[in-house]
Amino acid sequence: MSTFSVASVANYSDEDLMEFFQDGKELAFNELVKRYQDRLHNFLYRYTHDHHDCEDLVQETFLRVHKSKQSYERIAKFSTWMYTIALNLAKSLYKKKQRMHKVSIHKDDSNPDDFEMKIEDTKILPDQVLHEKLSLEKLEKALMSLQDEFREVVILRDLQQMTYEEISEITGVPMGTVKSRINRGRAQIAALIENYVDLGTSF
Repeated sequence: MSTFSVASVANYSDEDLMEFFQDGKELAFNELVKRYQDRLHNFLYRYTHDHHDCEDLVQETFLRVHKSKQSYERIAKFSTWMYTIALNLAKSLYKKKQRMHKVSIHKDDSNPDDFEMKIEDTKILPDQVLHEKLSLEKLEKALMSLQDEFREVVILRDLQQMTYEEISEITGVPMGTVKSRINRGRAQIAALIENYVDLGTSF
């Protein structure tokens, strides 16, 4: 590997930057954060649907990367290694929150539509903009309705544009299972969105 150059930091691969970081070059880590902060935030928000949890998970993921830098080996893509950390953190938090809210959810007899995101000032939105916003919120609701194992692979494949091989490595399940879950997740999303339209669900 070549000598680390601050001027050329943007030209290094993720894996090169990780090796430089392992050698003590903190600027290499900063570049990795710059490259992945937005993508990681996008992924974790789609998984948690909570801005506060998402911000915490992004910070925790990079903290884990920083603390565990010596455990990384170049035989793995950096992005796959990092997303594995992020997904495990998100799963742990999601399960914890499910346990915390299980009792209150069962006791709540109100309409579940009361908890949906609201669109503010929709009257001033052009028709096309409003339609796109409504469609996006229906997709978000459908994603959150999926079981964990379907939601995570659909997000990784369709929103993060990862390969089946990468998703298999991140989730720790066989590639055939990944493909099956993606197909089933997509089918469920299509059915859910169709139901929202048929039932006249408002957002």
